[in-house]
Amino acid sequence: MNRRKHLKQLMLLAGASAIPSFRLLAAAKPKTILLVSGWQYYNIGDIAHTPGLLALLNTFLPETKVILWPGHEVRSIDKMLMDNYPDLQIVKGSVKDGNVESEEVIRAAETADFMLHGSGPSMVAQSKLQWWKDRYKKPYGIYGITLEDINPARRELLDNAAFVYLRDTLSEKNLQENNIKARSIGFAPDATFAMDLRNNVDAVNFMNRHGLRRKQFLCVVTRLRKTPYYQLGSNWSPERIREVDTLNDQHKEADNAKMREAIVTWVRQTGLPVVVCPEMSYQLSIMDELVINPLPPDVRSHVIKMDRYWFCDEAASLYANATAVISMECHSPIIACYNNTPAFYLRQPQDTIKGQMWYDVGLKDWVFEIEETTGQEIASRLMEVYDDYPAAQRKLETAMDYVRNIYRETMLDVRNRIMNS
Repeated sequence: MNRRKHLKQLMLLAGASAIPSFRLLAAAKPKTILLVSGWQYYNIGDIAHTPGLLALLNTFLPETKVILWPGHEVRSIDKMLMDNYPDLQIVKGSVKDGNVESEEVIRAAETADFMLHGSGPSMVAQSKLQWWKDRYKKPYGIYGITLEDINPARRELLDNAAFVYLRDTLSEKNLQENNIKARSIGFAPDATFAMDLRNNVDAVNFMNRHGLRRKQFLCVVTRLRKTPYYQLGSNWSPERIREVDTLNDQHKEADNAKMREAIVTWVRQTGLPVVVCPEMSYQLSIMDELVINPLPPDVRSHVIKMDRYWFCDEAASLYANATAVISMECHSPIIACYNNTPAFYLRQPQDTIKGQMWYDVGLKDWVFEIEETTGQEIASRLMEVYDDYPAAQRKLETAMDYVRNIYRETMLDVRNRIMNS
């Protein structure tokens, strides 16, 4: 990590009053953080959690050593992270029946001073936290998760955490109503809002191949009501498959028709192209059926398909060049927002309470509850953004300033608790 750069950045972010205490902490023995993050390799949002939190750690705890214990083993993702964070150490292994057999994980845990659970849809690494707590009795914290269900095992882990920061205020309220006793509880947006990785080479090559010009195209992302994980390797029963497929079939046309109406309006009023992108790998198989093929011929001729899966760094580079992003998934618009591109989230009721974060950060005008809105409303809001783009970018900057302020406040607390652990 570039320590000099980030020590200076931390002082600016923390403010002058924090500098004396920071100097005292900086003189102490450097800490080692064992970061558990990285849940699904077939979801660029889940991939983005990790570099987002690494960026925050690199800014607010630049003198610490970070060891990543991911939930998947994908060399190409490791390479992406190592290319951007060359000091990062990555260890592999799993928890089975409450035990870890991986020697490199055990060595990392013995070295580490603190375990940090990264952003995610729940306490995804609960078994890792439990193993850490039971075996090492060293401190741990949780940053940027959604949490709806609190069972007895989770309650114990939450009660004993140094801090628990939730990525939406509904989850924060849930912990307060359940009288969770963690030493610090609060709201901190999903770490993807801090994801600063880019892959300009592949994105620009794609743009050149399809004649796309900067800020002269729209990106859209489709989604089914529930992710068909059985298509991604999960061992589902026939009954579970039938239940999810039935739900998805019931809503997929109506949901996507609303997004298609925005696409039609965009193409006919601007004459500009549209790129259909995946956030999850399975979406490559539904783009034609639900988005592209039903479009009128004069509109379809302006539509380009991203016909391969990609990672969050390339997505960030493409979204940065787009005029706007419309997505039924939550994280593509977050990636767009970090890159100063206005983005709409078309929220489906099955997509957990995480969507509350869009209201929390001040972007309520850009989130559309899919069952409570029309395609015309989405299209109208899109053209408002296009017609007064500077105003849209000012609105986005206000929201991102709020996000950055929340990060600063919460990460200074995280820093204090880790450095004093």
